[in-house]
Amino acid sequence: SEMCIRDREILFLLPLLGYLLGFTFLPVLSTFYLSLCDKSGNPFPTLESLRTIVHHIYFKQALFNTLFITFIGLGLELGLGMGLAILLTKKFRFRGFFMALMLLPLGVPTIVVASNMRYLFDTSGWVNELLYRLGIIHLPVDWIGGGMRTLFTIIISDMWKVTPFIILILMAGLGSIPRELYEAAEVDGAGPWKQFRYITLPLLKPFITMALIIRGIDAFRIFELPLALSGQSTMVLSTYAYFEYRNFNNPYTSAAASIILLSIILLSILLYIKITGSEDIK
Repeated sequence: SEMCIRDREILFLLPLLGYLLGFTFLPVLSTFYLSLCDKSGNPFPTLESLRTIVHHIYFKQALFNTLFITFIGLGLELGLGMGLAILLTKKFRFRGFFMALMLLPLGVPTIVVASNMRYLFDTSGWVNELLYRLGIIHLPVDWIGGGMRTLFTIIISDMWKVTPFIILILMAGLGSIPRELYEAAEVDGAGPWKQFRYITLPLLKPFITMALIIRGIDAFRIFELPLALSGQSTMVLSTYAYFEYRNFNNPYTSAAASIILLSIILLSILLYIKITGSEDIK
């Protein structure tokens, strides 16, 4: 009977294994194979496609844009998320309404976010209109035409979408801190800043680490938002691979860029495992 139960368990796992094999492992292996080929007909394996994109100016710009959006965006999201999480843990009137309002962006599709942000940051959009009425600008600013302005536009748009995720993680961490620690600190004369520095931050460290790593992995593979907002003017690694395949009809360089992006994500995952593993040991 134990053998029959084991066979049934394996049978139930077959659909999952088939899904992982067909939609994960085989596409990754196929992409890896293409990355070691090139259209010049060099014998397999060759690193020619990797050499080509590494020396390509658009690839370098896409790599810089990806890292810039990831690290600057993470810093701003963490700072904003921390402030809002602390605020939402306090009891005040209409707290439930504000919490629901803060979490609303999580349910909005990315393509809808991009469309709304294009409406806001267009040359005739609300942002330019507001800045003009305040006397800050006299001519419309092209926020999504490329350059650092577009990078910050993408960061702000991504922040609106994903900061609620960081808020949820940090609120869970704040809720796990015993209230007695703050009461004892108040008795000892510690003010809000010292309580935050010596109680909140140290005990919140595992949750901050989790938020940073999970969001970092997600930020590296950002695709729809920069594609819909700026198109080819401001590429990241994922959109660079997309345009190499779609516009330039070169699956080999597209696969090479995808493998580089996958390697960055895998390194982030290994970093996450290492950090969380060391936290468990402690």
